[in-house]
Amino acid sequence: MVLEIRNLPENTAQQSNSFFGTEKVWKLLMRLAPPVMLAQLIQALYNIVDSYFIGQYSKDGLAALSVIFPIQLLISALAIGTGVGVNTLMSKYYGQLQESEAKETAGVGFFLSVVSWAVFALVSCSVMKIYTEISLGTPQAQDYACTYGRIVCGFSFGIFLESNWTKILQSKGDMKTPMAAQVIGAITNIVFDWLLIFGIGIFPELGVAGAAIATVIGQIFAAIITGIKGFHKVPVLSKICKYVKPIYKAGIPNIVMNALCTIYIVALNLILVSFSDEAVTVLGLYYKLQMFCLIPVMGLTTCIVPILSYNYAAGKNERCKSILWEAVAISAVCMAVGTLAFEIIPLPLLRIFAADQPVILKIGVIALRIIGISFIPISVSLVMPTYFQAIGMGGQSIALTVLRQIGLLIPLAWIFSHIGLNYVWLAFPITEIITAIVGFILYKKFPMKNKQFI
Repeated sequence: MVLEIRNLPENTAQQSNSFFGTEKVWKLLMRLAPPVMLAQLIQALYNIVDSYFIGQYSKDGLAALSVIFPIQLLISALAIGTGVGVNTLMSKYYGQLQESEAKETAGVGFFLSVVSWAVFALVSCSVMKIYTEISLGTPQAQDYACTYGRIVCGFSFGIFLESNWTKILQSKGDMKTPMAAQVIGAITNIVFDWLLIFGIGIFPELGVAGAAIATVIGQIFAAIITGIKGFHKVPVLSKICKYVKPIYKAGIPNIVMNALCTIYIVALNLILVSFSDEAVTVLGLYYKLQMFCLIPVMGLTTCIVPILSYNYAAGKNERCKSILWEAVAISAVCMAVGTLAFEIIPLPLLRIFAADQPVILKIGVIALRIIGISFIPISVSLVMPTYFQAIGMGGQSIALTVLRQIGLLIPLAWIFSHIGLNYVWLAFPITEIITAIVGFILYKKFPMKNKQFI
């Protein structure tokens, strides 16, 4: 279970690169995946660094970050999904040599980002207190979560603008500026976390609020860097409507699929809070540790999309199958390392965030060891939907994703919660195993036919 946000520039996927069809598959993956993995690692640092410092500061603060985490995923889904739509439409116009329309699309993207931020900030801040009260049991944790959530949501314009401008720059082939922005933003977040949470030197001790402020400062820095090159003037109102529909036609599928992560994490939090706030915290820590294990797989799934699309359009069915199963094999090896880590050293991993919190450590060790079983089947349950997406079988891709994130995990967790907390974690490996089996069945049932492919 992970937020599956594609970081590879969409225009890259649209290019007809001949080496996609000739170079050895593993060489292709090793050539394309590392930069994507690095970008995803940098993005993961925002939440992980906040959790590390807050874990040293307060147990209730750590629980607060766990329940706000899915809200941050929703922000990313909206921001990046809109950027994907802008990128896709701009790439189309550039391909048709319609540069003025591409620039107008970029301007509309800026407009939509500002509107999306304003609406999201207003709604989320209005319901934040209610959300935190039903998600956590202790008043202190609720207060921390409400404070942190209102800051990161209310000032989320940084991530909305940075996501839009990053996609605009990528549509022009500029990969260096977004990467520099992400690095500088992450470093800024780390520095201000340390200064503002604990109150170092002239800086006040702000605790959980300091972590939230550090996050938005990092996002704003990244937005400024990308905006220097990515900003485009908003066209007149009469022209805006022309671009809104095609932007969201391309971006909404990305928004919806990634927003599912928010739904199932919130649902799991509501199930776990019936046991304790510590159980909710353990779930949040799992997702942060999981990011490191899944980064290689996420990088691979991002990179195989253009490779599969190219070879499928060229009628190279056998090469498509080879790409799929080599990606699965590489993913399985990476996830096996994650399984070993969760089985052998769960306690040291948890102590990174919760060294002096015995209840969290006790619950977490059992949880990580049970969930770790799911990592190897993840190599199939994550790669298979990407395979179907890349060859134009969107229905199968969506069905597998919904089955995995909503259809299985939540009902299974709810059923097992009636037996006991330790049984809830069984929902994870069972979900991944069933999804992998269903994915393989669909793979065998729907062979590639190389019809007209878009």
